[in-house]
Amino acid sequence: MIPGVSTNDLFTISPLLTIIITAMVVLMVDLGLPRDRKSPLVAVSFIGIIVAVCFSVALWNGNHSGFNGTVVADKFALLFQVILLIVTALSILLSERYIQQKGINYGEYYALLLFSVSGAMLMASSRELITIFIGLEVLSIALYILAGFARTESRSEEAAMKYFLLGAFSSGFFLYGIALIYGGTGTTELNLIAAMPASVLDTPYALAGAALLIVGLGFKAAIVPFHNWTPDVYEGAPTSVTAFMSAGAKAAAFATFIRVVGALIGSFAFFHGVLWVLALLTMVVGNVVAVAQTNVKRMLAYSSVAHAGYILVGLLADNPEGRAGVIYYVLVYTFMNLGAFGILIWLSRRGEELNQIEDLQGLSQRQPAAAALMALFMLSLGGIPPTAGFLGKLYLFIAAVHANQYGLAVAGLLASVIGVFYYLRIIVAMYFQPVKTEYPIRKWGFAPCADIALIVAALLTVGLGLFSGPVYKLAQEGAISIAPVQTVADASVEATPLQRASVR
Repeated sequence: MIPGVSTNDLFTISPLLTIIITAMVVLMVDLGLPRDRKSPLVAVSFIGIIVAVCFSVALWNGNHSGFNGTVVADKFALLFQVILLIVTALSILLSERYIQQKGINYGEYYALLLFSVSGAMLMASSRELITIFIGLEVLSIALYILAGFARTESRSEEAAMKYFLLGAFSSGFFLYGIALIYGGTGTTELNLIAAMPASVLDTPYALAGAALLIVGLGFKAAIVPFHNWTPDVYEGAPTSVTAFMSAGAKAAAFATFIRVVGALIGSFAFFHGVLWVLALLTMVVGNVVAVAQTNVKRMLAYSSVAHAGYILVGLLADNPEGRAGVIYYVLVYTFMNLGAFGILIWLSRRGEELNQIEDLQGLSQRQPAAAALMALFMLSLGGIPPTAGFLGKLYLFIAAVHANQYGLAVAGLLASVIGVFYYLRIIVAMYFQPVKTEYPIRKWGFAPCADIALIVAALLTVGLGLFSGPVYKLAQEGAISIAPVQTVADASVEATPLQRASVR
């Protein structure tokens, strides 16, 4: 046993520890594999992910905490960890054939994905700002490398450099914010900060520190005006990396956002107003700019910005219903967004990717199954019933209404209407416009791992829209597990009609 580390400490971080050990095993196994045969690394990675999920299930009812309370395994953290593991599993499946075709089939790719998600998992389970920063850096450094993994492509190197430079600045803001908060409160533990009276927190140090934390987390979540890196990095990075980044980094950022807002920023009415404006700008700017895009990856980049705004709506509701909506929406966003990027990966061929909207014209004539799946993911991203995207937005906006955030809910609905336009434009191109690009004649089974990922994403995009009750109930439990005492009491009152219908 490591001195000063108890068995409970190790059990608390067992899912995270499993992923880190798996990443190390991947690197060692890779040493004995030829470059053109890296498929065993997919199996090794999946074994580690499955074991990590099993540890998360074992921790579900324990409410464990370790390392003097800096890391917890409450239901909120465990749900986000499982979501992050799902993101990683689907990303690995989508990557297997893609990185072979692209000539970047290195074992380090899988290890970096696992190291990156380990940082995200640490962020989701941390209740201490320094620990959160460590997780943020582990997540980010691996992503910087992955963004530039296609070393022979100048656009990939450019994406990595932009992401690294802007990410370094945002990390500096976050770290400086931690220093100011420590100067104002004498601690970096979120629980202790949340228990302090407003008079202690109402200092210039704490106020400036909270503002800098918003900047650091806003960059990782792609919130306006900290979103400018998103389209360039999404377009330049390998598509499989973009898919992982779009869901994994966002999930980690909002898991941290909820803890930080609840502990610190929630004490200042001023920051509630700031976040309200940021949510509005994020929804509007993301959707409006996405309309003008002709590159599908850039369109999905601005779409991800808009979806960050929707998630902020649930965060600003500041009630268990809003937090449950955030958890549920992050999960469904994982499937519909990874599915959309997955279709682009599935259609790619050696040396060429079909990323322009005009490249998708007439797709239904040559690849009807791929067109149908892409249409499903576009409809879900647009919030069209009965897909999971519709129900996810409904939970967020209903939570805002119950919190008397009527203006924000209405703004979200109107912004969603704008978003439907550019999602439907993809469907129109696939079904109602003539073929402009010769697609590779590719049958299902050519890339079996990618096929499995797309089928799983499609089934859950539909399934979570039709049968959301059990999953949303788990999200409610996770939301209540981090709520303040009074909020938990409030959450025990009679459920809303929407919640009762969901549980049924």
